[in-house]
Amino acid sequence: MASRTQIPTKNAALIAMIADEDTVTGFLLAGVGNVDVRRKTNYLIVDSKTTVKMIEDTFKEFTAKEDIAIVLISQYVANMIRFLVDSYSKPVPAILEIPSKDHPYDPARDSVLSRVKYLFSTESVARR
Repeated sequence: MASRTQIPTKNAALIAMIADEDTVTGFLLAGVGNVDVRRKTNYLIVDSKTTVKMIEDTFKEFTAKEDIAIVLISQYVANMIRFLVDSYSKPVPAILEIPSKDHPYDPARDSVLSRVKYLFSTESVARR
């Protein structure tokens, strides 16, 4: 079977994931996975052995890489590093909090949704 080599271009961008095994597996089956020449992946599977420091380091690594456009993070994982997620303000890569199978989504804790609500409330006040 011939190996497929991917040529990096300025138009190519990755989706990175920090989530539980089931969520990451679903996205990998959809074709989102990537392994670079240094054997670094674009995902972190969070389980009971994963430390908060590992999650913080991976989040910082993914948000610093230029080839990543979106970071998908399970909301319960984002709550572990909430201070980092809330303090992140760059538009790219975009940080999107997603639900997981075992942890329901809480819109009140989503930092992106709270920023959008704030912007719309500010615009509505400014129009009056």
